[in-house]
Amino acid sequence: MSATTKPSGDEAPSKEQQLKSYLAEKAADGEMYFKSKFIADEVGLSPKEIGALMVKLKDSATDLEVEKWSYTSATTWRVEPA
Repeated sequence: MSATTKPSGDEAPSKEQQLKSYLAEKAADGEMYFKSKFIADEVGLSPKEIGALMVKLKDSATDLEVEKWSYTSATTWRVEPA
């Protein structure tokens, strides 16, 4: 067993699950606004990956409301609990 393998045998969360969990935690107390490039390091994904996943989450996340809010040098996303 390598040092990175979880003893429970569970797979690591997908990038989409990882981002969704991060957003749910940050938006738990209300809405949040962000640009992908400013959360990339915290989430461990590239801004491009975050942007692509946000489009998917907009349609698939039932516990989050995801809205493409504005575009000024990069897309600003608005997220709040559903």
